[in-house]
Amino acid sequence: MKIYNTMHRQKEKFVPRHAGEVRMYVCGPTVYNYFHIGNARAFLFFDVVRRYLEYRGFKVTYVQNITDIEDKLIEQSKKEGKSVRSIAQKYIKAFNEDIAALGIKKPDFQPQATQYINEMIELIKKLEEKGVAYQVDGDVYFSVSEFEGYGKLSHKKLDELKAGARVEANKQKKHPADFTLWKKAKPGEPKWESPWGTGRPGWHTECVVMSRKLLKGTFDIHAGGIDLIFPHHENEIAQAEASNNKPLANYWMHNGYLNIEGAKMSKSLNNFFTARDILKKYDAETIRFFFLSKHYRSPIDFNEQILVESKQAVNNFYQSLKEIDFLSLDLENISYTNEQKKVQADFIAAMDDDFNTAKALSYLFELSKKVKKQQFNLEERRRNAKMLVELGQVLGFFSNIETKLEQNLNETAEKLIELMIKYRLEAKKNKNWQLADKIRDDLKKLGIELHDQKEGTDWEIVN
Repeated sequence: MKIYNTMHRQKEKFVPRHAGEVRMYVCGPTVYNYFHIGNARAFLFFDVVRRYLEYRGFKVTYVQNITDIEDKLIEQSKKEGKSVRSIAQKYIKAFNEDIAALGIKKPDFQPQATQYINEMIELIKKLEEKGVAYQVDGDVYFSVSEFEGYGKLSHKKLDELKAGARVEANKQKKHPADFTLWKKAKPGEPKWESPWGTGRPGWHTECVVMSRKLLKGTFDIHAGGIDLIFPHHENEIAQAEASNNKPLANYWMHNGYLNIEGAKMSKSLNNFFTARDILKKYDAETIRFFFLSKHYRSPIDFNEQILVESKQAVNNFYQSLKEIDFLSLDLENISYTNEQKKVQADFIAAMDDDFNTAKALSYLFELSKKVKKQQFNLEERRRNAKMLVELGQVLGFFSNIETKLEQNLNETAEKLIELMIKYRLEAKKNKNWQLADKIRDDLKKLGIELHDQKEGTDWEIVN
């Protein structure tokens, strides 16, 4: 298995620190609002990474943090006129509801930053002792000039880092890229006691403490969106290595940007969508298919046409399973032949190559077509159906297969009713009253009653 490591900008053989185990940390949300569809790409893709590693036999420990104290949270609390804690709790609940609705598995650990304040203070004290942190009027900063490896992840050079777009200008800092470890409390803000006075920790410090604590030191995979490479992940590395001279993680994974209709998502462009917004129009598997149809490191364009195509693709999977009457199959007594085993091997090869989900999906299509092909004998079609579901579940599909197949049957029935209504309308236009009445009467015998109105014909199921 090979993973593209952002640290070295190349694919590398994946060798976990402990045989048979993978420890991974995925940056979670700052809970001041509902998370947007760009965040959903990261949460959903790394859910697939976790599922695949488990499929390959690894015991995975998956940690995803919650940032429940930060500037944006404080601003939101002022807007809503509520405490920071109540805002955090509201959006933690919403976050868990939305990831569940997206079919994302719950993390093994979901630490909240405010639960680890004491450990963060200890880390900052250690960095101060090591000479890489300094205090100015109650604020504590990390001195990037004192850490030789600064920029190793983002490949940025110190002399190129000026106060600007990604680095806050601050005359208290020795270098424009120095970042905050501890923020002095302002009136009315949440605060904790510390050696530097009352205040709160910086965002970059939170993830270092929580990841190392729960994953027991250096871990295997640290993941998140490409926008987190700098400064967030770069600053995590600086603190971790400056404090104990050990890597924070061995593999750094980042998913690409998401654009909306070719433009960067922005509230000012009125193209800002939360995952909750999109879930009102498209189901979780459609969204999952959309994201997985492109390699995770590539940018992806979020538009209605591709979503419609993704929905149709997922429906095709279920249609093939419906044709084979999948729910009635005795799966335990269906064994694979070399043909299914080859598709499985090809699927694994695609996923082993830096999680090439787009290629992996092509093997699901291949299986789906074979399920539908009438020239295959029934046993062969059943084998392909079983493999389709097995590999699909690795990518997070078919988790509610019973409900979905029954739903598909209902949708098909509705389409047939609408089709009969259309035929009846055509018969009436042609003044074929006998056929029109027969369609109405036959539907009524099935418990479907038609109601002709000025705007068209409605129908209802009656006892």
